Amino acid sequence: MVIERVQKMSVEEFLHFAESSEEWHEYIDGELYPMTTPTLRHNIIGNNIAFSLRSLLAGKNCHALGMGQGVRVGATRFLIPDVCVVCDQPLLETDTRILLNPVLVGEVTSPTTVNIDRGAKRDFYFQAPSIEIYLVVDQDRLNVELHTRDGAGWRTVKYSKIDDELLLEALNCSLSLRDIYRNVKFETRDSSDANEAEVSS
Repeated sequence: MVIERVQKMSVEEFLHFAESSEEWHEYIDGELYPMTTPTLRHNIIGNNIAFSLRSLLAGKNCHALGMGQGVRVGATRFLIPDVCVVCDQPLLETDTRILLNPVLVGEVTSPTTVNIDRGAKRDFYFQAPSIEIYLVVDQDRLNVELHTRDGAGWRTVKYSKIDDELLLEALNCSLSLRDIYRNVKFETRDSSDANEAEVSS
């Protein structure tokens, strides 16, 4: 959900700016990127994931956080995922609200960010040592990419069926596509007209 760059900043200037700004921005290698307003479907999916993870992680000393939580993924890179999970003691950048040790991060794609979410952002998240799970969730169709860190690096599994279950090994739980896409309506087209399909409980 990033759009055009607005200006150059040092890391120190960004950290001060982020604490005083009422708007959300991401920061990549000296450049500031304002966040766009998400669609309703985007918000529903993000909230579904956060809510489901909170339920799954109850009693495990882990916290699922929705959009708005900044995370540091490199010396000069600060992103705002749509959902993240932190376990044990959250570590914050000094004098800021920016999280240093997420275990899971997730992005809900939009037409303008899908290539970024599957490209540059993926690479940035992969380089953050605390992150063990990266989710990329399409908002326009049933499609989720689960990236998991293991001893050999990263492995990727794709899911596209409503009854599929994502095994989140680092969190010792499974997340279903049915829960991710609960109450989400998709447009489906046949040869003559457009209809709506809805994922419900």
